[in-house]
Amino acid sequence: MKSSLSAKQKNNPSLGRTLLRLGTGLSAFGLLIAMLLRGKNIAILDAKGTIASQQRGLIFYVLTVILAIAVPTVILLYFTAWRYRESHSTATYHPEAKTGKAFIVAIWALPTFVMLLLAIALVPATHKLQPNKALASSTPPITIQVMAMRWKWLFIYPDQQIATVNYVQIPKDVPIVFDLTADEAPMSSFWIPNLSGQLYAMTGHINRLNLMASENGDYRGRSAEINGAGFAGMQFTARVSSKQDFESWVDMTKQSASTLDKATYQTLVKPSENNAVTAFYPVDDSLYADTVMKYMGSHDHQMTAQTQHEGMY
Repeated sequence: MKSSLSAKQKNNPSLGRTLLRLGTGLSAFGLLIAMLLRGKNIAILDAKGTIASQQRGLIFYVLTVILAIAVPTVILLYFTAWRYRESHSTATYHPEAKTGKAFIVAIWALPTFVMLLLAIALVPATHKLQPNKALASSTPPITIQVMAMRWKWLFIYPDQQIATVNYVQIPKDVPIVFDLTADEAPMSSFWIPNLSGQLYAMTGHINRLNLMASENGDYRGRSAEINGAGFAGMQFTARVSSKQDFESWVDMTKQSASTLDKATYQTLVKPSENNAVTAFYPVDDSLYADTVMKYMGSHDHQMTAQTQHEGMY
């Protein structure tokens, strides 16, 4: 009699015991994830810039809304499976029962409400965080022209007349305007996760990305999308420093013995991998405009690269 009762108890575990096991499993899984991520720089969650901070807030908001509906749904799923398991002889099952109107309304109202919660936050943010939208600041912005090549990044500072390969330095709390294009390269995704979202660099186009760093440090930039054999090495360092350190770096870079003229550029644009950081001074003023116009189909247009640039927004 005892063995029969024991077997029946095994086949009919209590709801409390089931929830305890489920909670223990979820807690253990969460603890494992926390241990694996401990001390790691999860760049998109470690915001160091104005844009990145707002994007991180949106990520947490969306995650909260989704978990608010997903967690009860998963719990209800397991409860239903437990409640109507084959060994539970006392559970009533009515396959012929008809669904009431209230149930239908709830089924449609719940996802509609979730979509509204997401839309309320995401629609305004989509316009507010447009990459080409200038950032409000009393400090004049610094423009940096970016060229994606195979497989390296070239940064040209037109106002400072310097250029660097696989390294960019910017001052803290100063708006930065990245004008992205590409030369002799497939479409590449420019991304500094700690500072902003990604934006594509492609031939014949100038895509503008605005950002502003809020904390000094060295941050990794990369191509966020596979674009060929040298993709893994297409990374760069983005250094955020004080304004004084930035000016000192500019002055030091101007001491470089390498100039970036058309001949040097033709050598630089050739495919190469894992390129070392290189600095140039001075830089040919027409390089960037010529690169953009090269893919526009004709050089006979009486339209400057700047006019072409403005017409793309």
